[in-house]
Amino acid sequence: MPYSFDRICKDVVKKLQGKDLYSVKSLSEAMKFHQFEILLTSWSWPWNTEDIPVGYSLLQILEPKFPIPETEVLPTMTFTSNGSMEMKGSAGVHAIAEGSVSAGHGHSSGYSIEVQCTSIPASQLDILQNRKLVEKEPPFMTHCRIKNKNLYVVTEAYVVTRDTELGDSSTEDLSGQVLIPQMTKAQVQGCWQRKTKNSVSIPKGAVVAYKKKKLVFEDDTCAILPFDNSKEKTFPVLKYRGLAGSLLNDISPIGRLDEPLPNDFQYLQNEISEKTGLLAMLSKDVQHAVFSSLLPMLGDRDTLYDLMIMLELDQLGHMDGPGGVILYELRKDSQDILKDLILYLLQALMVLSDIQLSLLAQSVEKRLLLHQRELVKSILQPNFKYPWNIPFTLQPQLLAPLQGEGLAITYGLLSECGLQMELKNPRPTWDLEAKMPMSALYGSLSFLQQFVEAKSFSEPGPSPARCI
Repeated sequence: MPYSFDRICKDVVKKLQGKDLYSVKSLSEAMKFHQFEILLTSWSWPWNTEDIPVGYSLLQILEPKFPIPETEVLPTMTFTSNGSMEMKGSAGVHAIAEGSVSAGHGHSSGYSIEVQCTSIPASQLDILQNRKLVEKEPPFMTHCRIKNKNLYVVTEAYVVTRDTELGDSSTEDLSGQVLIPQMTKAQVQGCWQRKTKNSVSIPKGAVVAYKKKKLVFEDDTCAILPFDNSKEKTFPVLKYRGLAGSLLNDISPIGRLDEPLPNDFQYLQNEISEKTGLLAMLSKDVQHAVFSSLLPMLGDRDTLYDLMIMLELDQLGHMDGPGGVILYELRKDSQDILKDLILYLLQALMVLSDIQLSLLAQSVEKRLLLHQRELVKSILQPNFKYPWNIPFTLQPQLLAPLQGEGLAITYGLLSECGLQMELKNPRPTWDLEAKMPMSALYGSLSFLQQFVEAKSFSEPGPSPARCI
């Protein structure tokens, strides 16, 4: 499969097998994960936490007169991957239908990347402990105090040592016919071919992976906790400077769950239904403006990521392109609900791969979202609670509306989640690692379907998309 920057970073982390090691998710932000950089952790169940660089180094917010810790540089490591695959075949699918499908797939890809680890030894971190903060607090800290956000500092970074150009190519063919005996005149048929070439340039100095430690600010001093999974908050007490003696007790922000996350699909479904219901209550004009701007951005992960950062940091300033239109809508009448909903959607989209983002755009164009959402739901609902790999059967009545290219696009979305999707095998296998991307795909499909229905229907009232 194609090697996007995001995928390469995940691959490097997997090969390093380091504890508490995180991959960088956006090439546009890869220069902002060096040592001492401060990260804001964005959290929204059920998506993964997202580490967002705030644009400040820890050294910038501490008192200026103190020794700067020395960093340790390890020898350069080279990571390579090369491979090609060609697969052809035809298979009956009598287990779910009657008919035949022939498919072909060819793919060649590879990369070679040199990475060097630079870290701050624990003994050097002691130099930074309990240092006083600068007198004038940066705006991001004020925002994080009010929102009770946790902040971290990068202590170890894996840095690319030379400019690297990566590329791959793939060809996919799908043709055939599937007849569904249980459904009168229902069939999946057609032929489809897709050829893709991908390349990515990774500059010297880009960070592909990092480690972090939590910061705690109290009494105008900074402490660095030894473990990044500590439950202690960055701001144990919300303190509003300028209001002497005005304190608030530590309060968990709305939407944050400190207890174990519920392992129940119904909880996920209820939450997404509530979010899309709020979206449906907004004016159709606002929904259309956001959707028409968001759609061309689906093929540009970096732009989506940049927009997510601006919303997370509550920075609704200037942005070029369609993202600027969304920010304009948010500035009108202080659209806080809309901002929260867009941020929720962006967090879900960031869990998906570049290929899935592209396939989502095609799904919108071909009006596949509703059928795909129901298919994803049929997989998630019975398997959500299982921590082991088990086979499951795709429901034929949900496959029937997906024909030709639509079937290939849908299979692509599912396989990119980590499910082993094979046309010759009607019983894929559930994988626990697919749970997070499948949940994000379900949420993304639900939001995009609501946007589509708002665009298609002008009459007021609740949207059918709310019943998910």
